[in-house]
Amino acid sequence: MNAPAPTVHVVGAGPAGLMAAERLAHGGARVVVHDAMPSVARKFLMAGRGGLNLTHSEPPERFLGRYGEARGVVAAWLDAFSAADLRAWADGLGAETFVGSSGRVFPKAMKASPLLRAWLARLAEQGVEIRVRSRWAGWRDGALVFQTPDGERLERPEAVILALGGGAWPRLGSDGGWRPWLEERGVAVAPFAPSNVGFDIAWSPVLVERFAGLPLKTVALSHGARTVRGETIVTRYGLEGGAIYALSADLRQAVARDGAAALTIDLRPDLTVEALAARLAKPRGKDSVSNWLRKAGGLSPAAAALLREIPGDIPAGADKLARRIKAVRLTIIGVQGLDRAISSAGGVRLDQVDARLMLNALPGVFAAGEMLDWEAPTGGYLLQAAFASGAVAAAGALDWLVQQPDPSPGGRGLEARGA
Repeated sequence: MNAPAPTVHVVGAGPAGLMAAERLAHGGARVVVHDAMPSVARKFLMAGRGGLNLTHSEPPERFLGRYGEARGVVAAWLDAFSAADLRAWADGLGAETFVGSSGRVFPKAMKASPLLRAWLARLAEQGVEIRVRSRWAGWRDGALVFQTPDGERLERPEAVILALGGGAWPRLGSDGGWRPWLEERGVAVAPFAPSNVGFDIAWSPVLVERFAGLPLKTVALSHGARTVRGETIVTRYGLEGGAIYALSADLRQAVARDGAAALTIDLRPDLTVEALAARLAKPRGKDSVSNWLRKAGGLSPAAAALLREIPGDIPAGADKLARRIKAVRLTIIGVQGLDRAISSAGGVRLDQVDARLMLNALPGVFAAGEMLDWEAPTGGYLLQAAFASGAVAAAGALDWLVQQPDPSPGGRGLEARGA
């Protein structure tokens, strides 16, 4: 008589958790997914509201550079589940993907909801059980404790994958409330910090009143040795958007260390100083300064306004003006909080898990997704690594289960294995 399939509970129904559930079910496990919210993958759906950016098409070396200090660890995840694997997976769900002009990869529907519906249907066919309004509340006597509308439930699965998210977007389920339950069991957790978040600049009242909300398109932002091209948006408090998000880690660390950070913006990165100066050397005629900057310099109203944020008059000479346009120096004076961040840094330190993403202090308990201490800019890098970590944790759990002795009757849970 065949032994019953091992039971694995996945806590958290975001991209990492659902990917883990799919891989576990495919590997022969009985899978139960818990989510504290009334419906699953709420942050995933939010990410898809402006176009679901699943991954990126850039070369692997450049791709891995987006993960900063976690690059070495994430590289192993992407070896297991690459950008090509993610595209093939989405295509298999009927969400055919394409590469946009920026190199980003999207489903043709440009939305998360059709892909999620197809994914949940596949999980149902695989026998995956999903329990919503099932909030994990730690352990008791070796059992997982869940708070549900029907009261408290204790579960003793043979393995657990935690995919509870980081500290950003608490209203969508990622509130970091799991931290004390892991710390009291010897798991080191780095403090949460905002990532992919806006930064504070002391704008003049005129700029705030007239230009807040306007984009700065196709600019280059530099801090230290790093330069990022893209788009950023002028806000009442400072700047936000993809280009500055890509510098989040460096800027955040500089502000924490020095109290401020230097940011340089090239408003015309497509032109050399010489080429721009040649355009600006043409007679201004009767044009106002703003119209002249728009016509000759190719600057939007918001970009021209940034020139006036630098003390002193706008340079009269074409060469000096071109150099200022190519290097607008601003001072970052603060960082927006976790409540305004798209994602978070911090979480379970990467030295607390093995290559399978099993917690060293808790055999049979795995972690995946944003609850681990890594960060990446928007542009497909966040979702790619979240999906990949879920696949790695699932493979790790299946591998670990194979190595375990057959449990005795009544002792099938993690309690019997030292959790």
